[in-house]
Amino acid sequence: MRTDMMALVSILAFAFLTMGVFAATGARHREDPLELGDRGGFVLGGLIRTWFYWFIGPLERLFLAMGLHPTAFNVLGVAFGIAGGYGFATGHVVLAGWAVLLGGTADVFDGRIARARGLASDRGAFLDSTLDRFAEVGAFVGLAVLFRDSAIAVALVATALGGSLLVSYARARGESVGVVCKKGVMQRAERLLSVGFGGILDPAVSARMGWEDGTVLFGLITLVAIGTVGTAVYRTAWIATRLP
Repeated sequence: MRTDMMALVSILAFAFLTMGVFAATGARHREDPLELGDRGGFVLGGLIRTWFYWFIGPLERLFLAMGLHPTAFNVLGVAFGIAGGYGFATGHVVLAGWAVLLGGTADVFDGRIARARGLASDRGAFLDSTLDRFAEVGAFVGLAVLFRDSAIAVALVATALGGSLLVSYARARGESVGVVCKKGVMQRAERLLSVGFGGILDPAVSARMGWEDGTVLFGLITLVAIGTVGTAVYRTAWIATRLP
C-alpha cells in the first residue's frame, strides 16, 4: 500500500475509533455553546459535525490557552488554500489535498475561538467570509492549471468555482434584503472535503483501478460543479419567491 494511503487509512481508522468513544460517552447529547445553531444543510449530517467539533476540542482549548487571535486562523486558512492551489498546479495532488483539508480546519477554529473569547463581530464575520473565497479561488485556480490539457476539465473546474461563489453570493445577497436561505448541498464543508479527499485519494485509487491520473479528482469536481450550480439556482429561486 502506498505511504499516502497508509497515512489516510490510519487517520480514518483513528477517526472511527473516536466516533465510538464520542457515542459511548454521550458527548453527542451535550450542548455546544460555541455552535451557531442552524448552519444549513450538510450532506454528512449534524452528527458528524458535532463529532468533529468534539474531536478538535483539545486543540481548540490549547489555542485558547495560547491566546491566539481568530484572525490568525483566517490568514492560515487562506495560506493553506493558496498552498493547495500551488500543489495542484505543480502536480503534487496528495499534498494539495491535505492543504485544502487543513485550510478548512483552520476556518473552523477562527469562528469558534472568536465566540469563545467574546471577539465575534461584524468585521470578523466579513473577513471570515471574504477570505474563505480567496482560499477557494486559490485552490480552484490550481486545479484549472492541473487539468490545463483538457478543455472540458478546465470548463468544469470553472463551473465548480463559479457555482461555489454563487452559492455564497446568493445567501449573502438574500440576507442583505432580509431573506435567509441556508438550504442546499455542496456548501463550503462539502466542497472542501470533495476537493481535499479527491486530491489525497486520486493517485492511489486511479492507479489501482487502472484509470488515468486525475480521474477520481475529476469525478469529485464534477459533483462539486453540479451541486454548487444546483444549489445556487435553488437559492436564487427560493429567495426571489419570498420577495415582494
